[in-house]
Parts: sequence; structure tokens; C-alpha cells
Amino acid sequence: MERRDLIEAANEIKISKLTVALTGAGISTESGIPDFRSKNGIWSKFDINEYGYIDNIIKKPEKVWKMLRFLINDLKNAKPNNGHMALAKMEKLGYLHAIITQNVDSLHQKAGNKNVIEFHGNFREAICIKCGKIYPIEYALKQDFPKCNCNGILKPNAVFFGEPIPKEVLIKSFSLVEKCNVMLVIGTSAMVYPAAQLPIMAKQNGAKIIEINKGPSMIADIADYSFYGKAGEILPKLVRLLK
Repeated sequence: MERRDLIEAANEIKISKLTVALTGAGISTESGIPDFRSKNGIWSKFDINEYGYIDNIIKKPEKVWKMLRFLINDLKNAKPNNGHMALAKMEKLGYLHAIITQNVDSLHQKAGNKNVIEFHGNFREAICIKCGKIYPIEYALKQDFPKCNCNGILKPNAVFFGEPIPKEVLIKSFSLVEKCNVMLVIGTSAMVYPAAQLPIMAKQNGAKIIEINKGPSMIADIADYSFYGKAGEILPKLVRLLK
């Protein structure tokens, strides 16, 4: 990682009127939360075709909830890492205006970020598939077979494969992406759509793209700056250059 490039990236953020971060599972692996697609990720332990789709929880809720309890337990024990804290500091300093996160772990909020758009929902809450009523996730965890008062199946208030991204989330995200001057793309493979489309949209609208990832992602070719390594090490260095 060239310090000169990091200085240039910091300068782009300094002059930016609107800076947005898009974050993926890679920023949270340093907090002990496994990602989904790597060699030791979630889908290496649980078949995505059996656990990842909305039809799976409708047809075999007991089976899917076994995986969900495993995930929720990991999330409960996780704490924000230096990458999360650096983004919170960036917001406090006025250099970061919003985070669009694909993560469901709430670690950005725990770190102190205020303007967080949860593109794929969250695991703080459970939602009824039948009536849409929302409960704290603890309510669902107390039941062997989580159900709503209406007898509908409960699932985490997150987007499963086969479900659409909520309309209001898309509107907020697209609005930010169309207007931003800089987009930080952190810890994501940029393989899952429609989230993967956001950096492309930002680039098409003239934004500078700063990629921070463990290795080249699918948007590496359009990135203006690419920094490979741990977000928890790179982001604090970037913040120090902003002060």
C-alpha cells in the first residue's frame, strides 16, 4: 500500500461534498463474524440452496432456524473492530455522510455511526412472514419454533435470497449513490446484486471509487484507488490523514 496513494484518497474525501461507504461482510470478519462466500464462510457450512432462500424457511423453518441460531449467537458476541470505529470517526469528523451496509450485524451502529442504511435488513429483529409484525429477536429465540401471535412463521428481519430489497431502502440508496462524490467500497466481493450495482452507478455519475478489501473485488477495474489488506488496519490510517 503506497502512502502517496492513501494521501491522494484522503484528499479526495476532504474535498468531497458527499461521501458514502458501501460495506460488506469483510469488514466484520475481524470482529469474529464469518463471511458467506470464503473457504470457511457460512455457505461452506450450510448449503445456500437449503438455508439461504425464503422458500427454505417457509417449507422447513425448524431446519433453517438451527442455522439462524448459530449466526445470531455469533452476532451477539461480536464487537465493533477498528474498521467500524474508523468509519464512526469519519462520520463524527464530517467526512462520511452515510453507510450503506450489506451486513445484518448492527456493528456500524454499535461503533457510533448514525446514518446507516441496512440494505439487507438486520438480525436485531424478527418479522412475521404472514402479517409483518416485528418483534425483538430475543422473542423468537425463546421459542423452539418461532411463531407470531397470528401463528405465522417468524424470520429475522433480513432479506433472504428470493426476497426483494425493500423499496424505501432502494430509493434512499440510489439517491445517495447518484449524488455522492466519493464512494468507499469496503469488505465486499461486489458479487451480490443489486448491492453490487451501487459502485457502478456511483462511477457512472462521476464519483471516485476507493476500494478497501482483502483482495481485488469485482469492481477493482473501476476503482480509482485500491488498498488490499485488513479494513481494521487501512481505515484508521486513512482517518489519521483526514484529521
